[in-house]
Amino acid sequence: MSMHDDVDFRAPDHRPGKIIALHLNYPSRIAQRGRSPKFPGYFLKATSSIATTGDTIERPAGTELLAYEGEIALILGETVRRVSPEEGWSKISGITAANDWGLYDLRHADKGSNVKNKSGDGYTPLGPAIIPTTLDDGTALDPTALRVRTWVNGTLQQNDTTADLVFPFGQLVADLSQLMTLEAGDIILTGTPAGSSVAQPGDTVEVEVDAPTAPGSPTTGRLVTRVVASEHPMADYGHGPQVDDTQREEAWGSREAAGLDAPAASTAPAANTDLRWEPSAPTADRTLLTESLKTKINETAVATITAQLQKRGIQNATIDGPRPMHPGKRILGYAKTLRYVPKREDLFKEFGGGFNAQKRAMDDVKPDDVVVMEARGEPGTGTLGDVLALRAQVAGATAVITDGGVRDSAAVAEVGIPVYYNAAHPAVLGRRHIPWEVGGTIACGGTTVQPGDIIIGDDDGVVVVPPALLHEVIDAAWEQDRQDGWVYDQVKAGHPVDGLFPPNAEWKAKYQEWVAQQ
Repeated sequence: MSMHDDVDFRAPDHRPGKIIALHLNYPSRIAQRGRSPKFPGYFLKATSSIATTGDTIERPAGTELLAYEGEIALILGETVRRVSPEEGWSKISGITAANDWGLYDLRHADKGSNVKNKSGDGYTPLGPAIIPTTLDDGTALDPTALRVRTWVNGTLQQNDTTADLVFPFGQLVADLSQLMTLEAGDIILTGTPAGSSVAQPGDTVEVEVDAPTAPGSPTTGRLVTRVVASEHPMADYGHGPQVDDTQREEAWGSREAAGLDAPAASTAPAANTDLRWEPSAPTADRTLLTESLKTKINETAVATITAQLQKRGIQNATIDGPRPMHPGKRILGYAKTLRYVPKREDLFKEFGGGFNAQKRAMDDVKPDDVVVMEARGEPGTGTLGDVLALRAQVAGATAVITDGGVRDSAAVAEVGIPVYYNAAHPAVLGRRHIPWEVGGTIACGGTTVQPGDIIIGDDDGVVVVPPALLHEVIDAAWEQDRQDGWVYDQVKAGHPVDGLFPPNAEWKAKYQEWVAQQ
């Protein structure tokens, strides 16, 4: 089958035996949903829901939340059972575009199975063309270099790639084939990125999948669906429509897109206003950490940097208590600060829920930030979980440091962003904390941290370097480490430490001779 041929998946020679859909896979969607799956989760779609390009989809009378989800569809090329993740992709013969339509008004009817929500007639458009996994010139299609895009009335609404999927395509085939036989022609829908939203009668929704870096930039072409209003309402002998603001927010993608008001403002100083932001806190000079300076810092021990700060009269620059969740990983970046205060029930009701300071801190992360949390050394509740760790990582943070606890610690570890923390604890932060302030001067692990301070960490611990002293301290520490390395080599060669560690005038002269030869 050429990638340029249009295919009707309703025809007997192309109709799949089953359609299996994945809930969440793209980091952008996971961050939006606020749920971080450890393993893939699936549901089935009826083959009678298949449509093709140019077809219409009806929104039942009396409903409002018919939502599109542009996706990549995998087509099984052979019958398989119990294959490994490494083998899984080789069992796919081609890919095509899909639109996993859903009616959020009926999500309550079949929670988990999605039977009525996702399997209506026309709810699974596929096509128009298939991109084979082996291209016409013999090139193998790269499953990590695909792109899916969705347009509504000509405006691009979804645009993402498969470069960093949580569950690679081979894993999906392997996972499903453990307990069920996947047959040639079966289709796996692989999740949608952020940007899924609600369509209205009269809208035209188009989905395209392509491989922009492959030879010839193969594409499925645009899968076109037109939304129309049905005159038929849901009958009263089954579940009828049921919608609340939560469903509206999830269907549209945000409260703002759904036209919902923000949570009612309090008469007390609000956590989301500037009234509790530290007015005198500095902002980061984000030009400090050049690539050459980063290299030099990463070659220098935190212990040596700490010693150089002490020589300059700064004795209390280490964040004491938190230990690395990922030993062997260094951290470096600009401090982004978040402060928790002790829980007081009336204030937690005001400021603990919704888009609170904790969530705002993670959503506002910039590349090269290190999120530093003041939790008063309280280990008896979580200040970080896997979803917010993932959000920080996706936004570009290099690490998270908390002098409190971490919840879902195994899942946080799997996210992979370096984390320093005091303890693991199963309780949510509301047991002991109120997220209070972003961007202020804080105390973490017994030292003061301001936004824009340079945070450096290794297995020994974390040090806070004032930006004004950065170059001076790093140059001196790097040189000290080089000298200490030379002394180590002399001791290894059999020289006694007396007069050598630290080096006296004679040994200093020998060291300078060695430096001159480098």
